[in-house]
Amino acid sequence: MSAQAGAASSAAGQQRPAGAPIPRPRLSHAASGPSVAATEAARSAEAPAAEARAQAERAEATRAASRVEALRAGAARAARVGSASAHPANLAAGPRPSGATPPLSVLLIEADDAGAESVRNLLAELGSEVAFRWARSLAEALPLLGHDTACVLLDLELPDSSGLEDIRALLRRAPHTAVLAVTGTVDVQLGAAAVAAGAQDFLVKQEMDGRLLTRAVRYAVERKRADESQRRLVEAELRGQENARLQRHLLPTPLLDGSGLTFQARYRPGRRRALLGGDFYDAVRTADGTVHVVIGDVCGHGPDEAALGVALRIAWRTLVFAGLTGEALLATLQRVLEHERRSEEIFATLCMLAIRPEADVAELHLAGHPAPLLLLEQGAPVLLPFDEAGPALGLLADGLAHWPPAEVRLGEEWALMLYTDGLIEGRIGAGTRRLGQEGLIDMIGDHHQQGGLRDARLIDTAMSEVEDLNGGALADDVAVLLLTKAR
Repeated sequence: MSAQAGAASSAAGQQRPAGAPIPRPRLSHAASGPSVAATEAARSAEAPAAEARAQAERAEATRAASRVEALRAGAARAARVGSASAHPANLAAGPRPSGATPPLSVLLIEADDAGAESVRNLLAELGSEVAFRWARSLAEALPLLGHDTACVLLDLELPDSSGLEDIRALLRRAPHTAVLAVTGTVDVQLGAAAVAAGAQDFLVKQEMDGRLLTRAVRYAVERKRADESQRRLVEAELRGQENARLQRHLLPTPLLDGSGLTFQARYRPGRRRALLGGDFYDAVRTADGTVHVVIGDVCGHGPDEAALGVALRIAWRTLVFAGLTGEALLATLQRVLEHERRSEEIFATLCMLAIRPEADVAELHLAGHPAPLLLLEQGAPVLLPFDEAGPALGLLADGLAHWPPAEVRLGEEWALMLYTDGLIEGRIGAGTRRLGQEGLIDMIGDHHQQGGLRDARLIDTAMSEVEDLNGGALADDVAVLLLTKAR
């Protein structure tokens, strides 16, 4: 092709609108071949194909033009900071893969358009994964604060600024968000005051570059997270200490002065890190010299059951000092249970003893509870009679349940072990076999008669052995009492 033809073709290409078919040069008759008719026939045959190619070229040109317009519109939106009060703009380059860490959400409170654009560009310099938002005033920024806002850059020189009070207002609205104070003046005292007011750091506009700003934002967010973790840890420790003190004070202090009896108790709730479960116990001596002892078990071992156990124990002590005993006392406790329980499925087992030490006689009432063990100086432990046991409290309607007494002769020297079913329901090894009352009798007999263990050492050793047989701590609450009369 000659230079003139090339220039002409180039000029024609520049003037041709986008999407128009490319013109094809018409062949001369001399070059067309021996037959004009043949040529015309060939041209007629090629016409549909040429038209199809032209349509495809026009469609492709239209799609290309649409993509160009979309790219231009997206570039215009990204470059425009705009006149609205706040504009979200994700500065992360390219799409994030599925499951990737979400961008750090940064909210700038800045009245000056140029200042906002400068901060946005500084954060973008290092390709930081940042979702950028901008508000012109504190009032416009507060509605934008959310749980995902990681850091706020606050200009302390806003036209409507209240100074350090703005920091406090932000933290009242979003206490878990990191705040960076920004100012145009170098004032060390102002920076210290801003940090004291709750800001994580203090930045001077003239000293900021992309690296400094990005590092300051990241550090502020991490410091805030560390502060929040420390605060939650301290709060949890304080709550734990308060709960421990509360639960310790809810455990009873036996009132047995003048009884001549030795009292030992061990209590282990099934809940982890708890001091109180659904088991309860108490022991008091009334004015006539009678020693009253109770041990009970509210079904379950959560906080509701623990609260109900405390209510029953306090009610029992109050009723005993008021003069109620036997079936009348148990019937009243059942009414207390029915009013205090959270559902009708909740019940409580109970073992109650009224001991007259001078007569060496005890009156036993059982309400669905395991019978105590009587330990004598000679012979194996004896399981107290349980043939007359009544139902657990809360199982039968008021007036239908009866708990007849059983009289027990104790002797001159004796020890009574009361316990909840958590002690005898522990497993033996990895199978399904339980310790049971027979296993407990054998164990206590070995330690008491052959080992010579007494008082606290006896019940501590027994509980340790039960846990060893179980392969670890018992799942249920456990309470064990040992009341001893010696010469």
